[in-house]
Amino acid sequence: MTASNTGALKPPTTETEMLEPKNDRLFVEALARGFRVLEAFADNPVPMSFSEIAAATGLDKSATQRLVHTLVHIGYLEKTPTGVAPSRRILERSFDYLRSNPLVNRAVPILANLRRTIKERVDLSLFDDLSMLYVVRMQSKRDTFYAHLIGRRVPTFCTSGGRAVLSHLDHEKVLDILHRSNRRKITPRTTVEIEKILARIEEVRETGYSLAIEEILIGEIAVAAAVLDGAGRPVGAIHVAASLAEWKPDEFVARAGPLVTAAAAGLQQV
Repeated sequence: MTASNTGALKPPTTETEMLEPKNDRLFVEALARGFRVLEAFADNPVPMSFSEIAAATGLDKSATQRLVHTLVHIGYLEKTPTGVAPSRRILERSFDYLRSNPLVNRAVPILANLRRTIKERVDLSLFDDLSMLYVVRMQSKRDTFYAHLIGRRVPTFCTSGGRAVLSHLDHEKVLDILHRSNRRKITPRTTVEIEKILARIEEVRETGYSLAIEEILIGEIAVAAAVLDGAGRPVGAIHVAASLAEWKPDEFVARAGPLVTAAAAGLQQV
């Protein structure tokens, strides 16, 4: 999608615009450049050379070499036979975040109980504008590689958790998110048309839970309910996902819908 057909704001066009907010004297550009180097691996999760990192970040090779050297020295990148890659120390910062997040702490026993009851994969994701970020994943008896990993982002517009969240936002905010989203088909069944997405969101408002069938992964069905804060604003979602080889959609919805809705209500912040 382009800015012209989605109504999205025009993205920054120069390196300085991307790195340094205008008139912000507290902004540390060198620190932002360092994080851009780490973020380069998001789209290319393999060891990379200086040249490849420079191309991915838009930084010049000299700056890239200095930043990579520093990140290797402090332990956030490590050298490999074919380049550099993120190191295990990054996981420590994920651990810091998870153990300091009160919602995650309160969610774990609720999710564990839901997992024991439904015996399928249970996830907690956090709402982050155009995407949902998985922070807790409790596995079922079979899953794909990416279904095991925390930190994965999935689009808000086409996921069960995302549409559950959108059902608690006003119409203008929903449209803003949809217009700024890259509404591409992830599978042949991904819903990308705005009117159809709005209709799905309205269904969530009526039932209290959201259904997605093969919109992210072929063969998967997922039901989710939004987690709200004390003011009734959506902050995340609880998902239950299963295989269509083992469940008929109507049977799964009848089983998982009330359970996931109750779990999300139990997690609501007061």
